[in-house]
Amino acid sequence: MAGVGPRDVVYDLGCGDGRIVIAAARQFGARGVGIDLDPNLIRSAREAAAREGVSERVEFRVGNVLEADVSEASVVALYLSAASNVRLKPQLIRQLAPGSRIVAHNFGMGDWEPDAVETFRDGTGASRTIYRWTVDGRVKR
Repeated sequence: MAGVGPRDVVYDLGCGDGRIVIAAARQFGARGVGIDLDPNLIRSAREAAAREGVSERVEFRVGNVLEADVSEASVVALYLSAASNVRLKPQLIRQLAPGSRIVAHNFGMGDWEPDAVETFRDGTGASRTIYRWTVDGRVKR
């Protein structure tokens, strides 16, 4: 949904085991950075990247996503709570270049209307919704 390609730098805020960043590198040739508070998850993500052969294209950092510098990103992936997304919105708009894409799983960003919404059922039959916004350089409320 984000249209990721080899020129992109994908940041996953709250990356957990790193699967999004690893997939972006493996499937689309992108570079990626995953950030998570849990050092055990970061260790697992680094190990998974090594197993998948993408360690040279990805980096995993222990850190607070609310303090992260994402200015290098062209795509930001979020699977956080609605409240966290809303808290991140000003930071993302301020730091990301126009044309950067933000993709969030299951939760929107308050009153910021997404450019696209896709709802589907996963392999277990659970309903999933993906939202995409494109940063346009204008400050949002």
